[in-house]
Amino acid sequence: MTKDDVKKRIAKLRELIDQYRYEYHVLDTSEISDAAHDSLKHELYTLEQQFPDLITPDSPTQRVGGQALPGFKKISHESPMLSMEDVFTPDELGEWYTRIAKLLGARFDCYCMVKIDGLAMSIVYRDGLLFSAATRGDGKIGEDVTANIRTIEAVPLRLRKPSDGEVMKFLKEHSGTDAKKMRAFCAGMDGRFELRGEVYMTKKDFETLNARAKKEGDEPFANPRNVSAGSVRQLDSRITSSRKLSFFGWDIVSDVGCATHAAELDLLRLLGVPVNPEGALAKDIAGIQAVHERVQKKREKLGYWLDGIVVRVNDNAAFRELGVVGKTPRGLVAYKFPPEQATTVVREVHWQVGRTGVVTPLAVMDPVFVAGTTVRHATLHNADEIERLGLKIGDTVILEKAGDIIPKIVQVLPKLRTGEEKPVKIPKTCPACGEPLERRTGEVAIRCVNAKCPGKKTERLIHFVSGFEIDGLGPKILEQLQQEGLVSEAGDIFTLTKDELVGLERFADKSAENLVVAIAAAKHITLPRFIGSLGIPHVGEETANDLAARFQTLDAIRGARFEELSAVSNIGEIVAKSIHEWFTETHNAAMVDRLLDVGIVIEEAKRAKAQPLAGKSFVFTGEMEGMSREEAKEKVRYLGGDASESVTKKTSFVVIGEKPGSKLGKARKLGVPVIGEKEFRNML
Repeated sequence: MTKDDVKKRIAKLRELIDQYRYEYHVLDTSEISDAAHDSLKHELYTLEQQFPDLITPDSPTQRVGGQALPGFKKISHESPMLSMEDVFTPDELGEWYTRIAKLLGARFDCYCMVKIDGLAMSIVYRDGLLFSAATRGDGKIGEDVTANIRTIEAVPLRLRKPSDGEVMKFLKEHSGTDAKKMRAFCAGMDGRFELRGEVYMTKKDFETLNARAKKEGDEPFANPRNVSAGSVRQLDSRITSSRKLSFFGWDIVSDVGCATHAAELDLLRLLGVPVNPEGALAKDIAGIQAVHERVQKKREKLGYWLDGIVVRVNDNAAFRELGVVGKTPRGLVAYKFPPEQATTVVREVHWQVGRTGVVTPLAVMDPVFVAGTTVRHATLHNADEIERLGLKIGDTVILEKAGDIIPKIVQVLPKLRTGEEKPVKIPKTCPACGEPLERRTGEVAIRCVNAKCPGKKTERLIHFVSGFEIDGLGPKILEQLQQEGLVSEAGDIFTLTKDELVGLERFADKSAENLVVAIAAAKHITLPRFIGSLGIPHVGEETANDLAARFQTLDAIRGARFEELSAVSNIGEIVAKSIHEWFTETHNAAMVDRLLDVGIVIEEAKRAKAQPLAGKSFVFTGEMEGMSREEAKEKVRYLGGDASESVTKKTSFVVIGEKPGSKLGKARKLGVPVIGEKEFRNML
């Protein structure tokens, strides 16, 4: 064959392979077998290898993973990827529907889609070709995972161009569409086009993957969502390619003339993007409930995991008019299925010590599948919870797990007892160091007070690392470094070298280098995050922010007297005593000095030159319209004020949004001024 003949053959093969991809993933049909499809792709690959200059980015052969990336770049979303409000009962759904109807001043149609347990993705096409793909991230900035998304066959590398007949039919079925915009887009595919959807793994492919892992002697994966997220975030796209992921599109961000969400989904299908077939229009709340019940009944028969349906105002103009509350669109709600429950048997109760010395019980159970995961452990919180449940070793219990929430024992079934059950023994000595445990007056927790307890040390290190957000340094790696004698205290982390890591399990030359680089990058940290990472009892994110705002520097916090600490807004005597004692304890002071010696740089918090809110403290409750609560808190701190979660006599203002909580009642009881969002904005 001449090069010209090969070029023509390649074009034909690409066209046919893309057509079969569209039929399989979008239309759920197939004219040929998988083996025949693979044979066509093999021929295409062979021809492209003979003439590499004929390879194009949208060729089906380019789905195969390439070279590993050194790290993920960041992509800013032109339109934020927002979260959803969750409702669980018909009454909660009714409240949402009534609220939206009141705002719109009329009844409205909804489009209902299944809520698949996967990973949300933003995919951008330019002139019809796949350009970029990014994770949700923090909603504003995500990770560039383009190379990995290209390996997923369900995602088109080039958008399918609808025929004139298909466009005419579409316009007839969706009469509110801007025909001029639609025809212009479908004719040329010009410019930027963004869609969003869900990367997921089917039940069948998940079982196949775990069977392969078991055969190769590897640990099986916990659940398909973790596999999806982990596979998409692989620096080596060849790993992603080896795991069979799928994709459903569920939204168009770009304005191409669609008047309704139903029209957007139909357009996605025409463009070659798979759309879940279980979606349906609902004229009223009864229709929504019907879709919810239908999907729930066939839930187990579907080839993927899901945890409810997504209900969206169908009219796009009305959806935009409703706007956003915080980080949640008003016209969108996740109607979850009831929490899944299962029964199992408690075989043991282990006691583990945390970073503050609190010893908590952990139930060890017969493995049971609930809410998409196999569960073997459940926290029991404390000895009082064991007594409340009446739990014994050997008891049959009801386990509940809602979505991604930690599994919880909700009930013991004493009627299934055999007489062989044994009481749960409450320990008197620490399971890690053997020292006596204490239970302080007014507390339900039992704790180890040994400052040198190895269990506390491990948990403190894990907490410390989480505050610094060091990529690649998770609990298992940290424990490994402890066992190898490389890390004994926090400061040791920042002196690790590549040579010390190479040769250890999980560490090759490149992975060792990556961790050392990540540790070096983490040396710059803000004062609130640094304070929060230290693991001071009773000091969480809010208190760390309050301390940083009041004292400005680490030295000032370390040298603060008890009276100065207790005078800080939102910090009472107990917390002040805890902070003061922590910094005056010799071991802790030495740890902080060591961290500074190894190069930790504490960055100054950004503050406005003018501080109009200095001396004022704010508490926020309810749903704000123009900004989220976190954004409001940041504004307050930037302008010199304090933001807290609890209302006290020292609170200057309680800012209320829509549907305020119990904080409003407490504010009125204490005589604290209550203002609305508009009044708050006028202060900024």
